[in-house]
Amino acid sequence: MMEPPAAAAACASCRRRPLPPPLLCLLLAALCLPPALGLYTVNAVYGDTITMPCRLEVPDGLMFGKWKYEMPNGSPVFIAFRSSTKKNVQYDDVPDYKDRLSLSENYTLSIKNARISDEKRFVCMLVTEDDVSEEPTIVKVFKQPSQPEILHQADFLETEKLQMLGECVTRDSYPEGNVTWYKNGRVLQPVEEVVVINLQKIVDKSTGLFTMTSSLQYVPTKEDANAKFSCIVTYYGPSGQKTIQSKPVVFDVHYPTEKVTIQVLSQSSTVKEGDNITLKCSGNGNPPPQEFLFYIPGEAEGVRSSDTYIMTDVRRNATGEYKCSLTDKSMMDSTTITVHYLDLQLTPSGEVTKQIGEALPVSCTISSSRNATVFWIKDNTRMQTSPSFSSLQYQDAGNYICETTLQEVEGLKKRKTLKLIVEGKPQIKMTKKTNTNKMSKTIICHVEGFPKPAVQWTVTGSGSIINKAKETKYVNGKFSSKIVIAPEENVTLTCIAENQLERTVTSLNVSAISIPEYDEPEDRNDDNSEKVNDQAKLIVGIVVGLLLAALVAGVVYWLYVKKSKTASKHVDKDLGNIEENKKLEENNHKSET
Repeated sequence: MMEPPAAAAACASCRRRPLPPPLLCLLLAALCLPPALGLYTVNAVYGDTITMPCRLEVPDGLMFGKWKYEMPNGSPVFIAFRSSTKKNVQYDDVPDYKDRLSLSENYTLSIKNARISDEKRFVCMLVTEDDVSEEPTIVKVFKQPSQPEILHQADFLETEKLQMLGECVTRDSYPEGNVTWYKNGRVLQPVEEVVVINLQKIVDKSTGLFTMTSSLQYVPTKEDANAKFSCIVTYYGPSGQKTIQSKPVVFDVHYPTEKVTIQVLSQSSTVKEGDNITLKCSGNGNPPPQEFLFYIPGEAEGVRSSDTYIMTDVRRNATGEYKCSLTDKSMMDSTTITVHYLDLQLTPSGEVTKQIGEALPVSCTISSSRNATVFWIKDNTRMQTSPSFSSLQYQDAGNYICETTLQEVEGLKKRKTLKLIVEGKPQIKMTKKTNTNKMSKTIICHVEGFPKPAVQWTVTGSGSIINKAKETKYVNGKFSSKIVIAPEENVTLTCIAENQLERTVTSLNVSAISIPEYDEPEDRNDDNSEKVNDQAKLIVGIVVGLLLAALVAGVVYWLYVKKSKTASKHVDKDLGNIEENKKLEENNHKSET
């Protein structure tokens, strides 16, 4: 290695002139020494204190110690001196190190507020009367860069187009670092005309720190709609290589519509008459289309609207196929809507008044979009069969409801009512019986009719009204009025029943309590009458069965006798006894008779 020019000149001067004092020669000789290999290195952090120990053993007879650094051209610059005898420290007037140096008793040099310019070759010198010892130290300064930021971000990205996504900027780094782009955690490698990355490094002349800017041009796809882009700066620190990552950024990716979809927005899965229908048309592009054409059944041209089309109070004629498309009539989609309906017709309906015994045909017909269920309710009780009236009775009166529903359509139900009134003129039947105490008789007036007849009692002769009558509950147009009397002589009781239709009068002779008479039984109720009728039918059936059995027995007996007669004739022929045959014939004749 060549000697620095200043050192060479000093050495040459020393050779030419008479020998100076020994100390001066030693110092000049130290300048002539070439740099050493495998030098000791101190790594420092920018802004911290650099500490450089003098790695020489302090020799005996040490006079002083000095620190110097070397300029790029090799010339030395002394910066600190410490005498071993006087214990004083002197710092050379070097502007870059003013008020920054500190030299300890063991000749360790400290430099405050480390700068990039402190990256030099420093040398510790220990001088005795006979020798000068030197030990160099290399100083390396490191500065961690700021967290990278993605600046100048694109407002949005368009597919199939190369465009600037943004710039990753990291500042104040030393030494310079490197910037790498990532998408969803994976490195983005440069691809011609698809991924274009440019890195620019700028040095601040005043500080020596680097600012690195990496720009990314990118051709996005539809799949990048939710992609996370980030960048990482790789730099060197005192302990080795490190990285810092930016915050991820998501871009709005614009892409054209490729498909149109129509939907029916309804609170229920089915649509019935009277509902409101909202049709929604959407495209899968970004940004989505804002206007569409809606095609309604029966209309040739599409209706221009936003992404929704509303129909209120729809009727059954709204059933059909609905379509929507983009405004340029491209990319169409369709759906079918069925508007369910249910009609019910009850004949007759409302309030109907009929006379007892009359016929009343009733029909409940429905018309619906699907099979419907029909059932009848009478006076809040569900009926097993539909009502049919060939001969109206009082018990047929009531409130009838014909109700129908479509099970598959929520809320689709119809009902109509029939209020049936069965009227009849008053009908009277009177009965009497002697009570068990033999002291009184009970007279009952059985009344039928609707509206409910009013009942009065009178006694023939006096014509007075008996007010102590008791009435039973009025059920199905029937009730009874009952009085208890103890007549001392024969009397005639009259029962008068009257409603809006007619006035009916019936009388009954009642003997004095002392005169025995036939007591007429009370009318049985309908259930008992039905039981009696059933018993009568049973008796008639038994009698008819017995008669048929007797007839069958007679026929069997006749066949048996006829067979016996034929057998007897064959026996007579075999025996040849004519007389016995005659007797047998006579006996048979008698038997037949």
